Amino acid sequence: MAKLTIRPLEDRVVIKQIEAEEKTAGGIVLPDTAKEKPQRGEVLAVGPGKLLDSGERSPIGVVVGDEVLFGKYSGTEIKVDGEEIKILRESDILAKVVK
Repeated sequence: MAKLTIRPLEDRVVIKQIEAEEKTAGGIVLPDTAKEKPQRGEVLAVGPGKLLDSGERSPIGVVVGDEVLFGKYSGTEIKVDGEEIKILRESDILAKVVK
């Protein structure tokens, strides 16, 4: 079977979630059931931007490869080729991680 490719529409962004830490700051190892869903991810694909009334597209502030933070319950989670990804609107992205 061919690999599935996702191309987001409008102002949507496809994100691969970065796994949560396995240890707390104090060094306690967390079991899978205690881990929270990560709110950090890497941008895999970006849509063309929202279509404005003028007919132009609004530019999106993230690019493929950016690491971002997003809201806890934002977006839609789907599985693609056995990998969980999240599709969300640009407005659900809270910040870019600057390294």
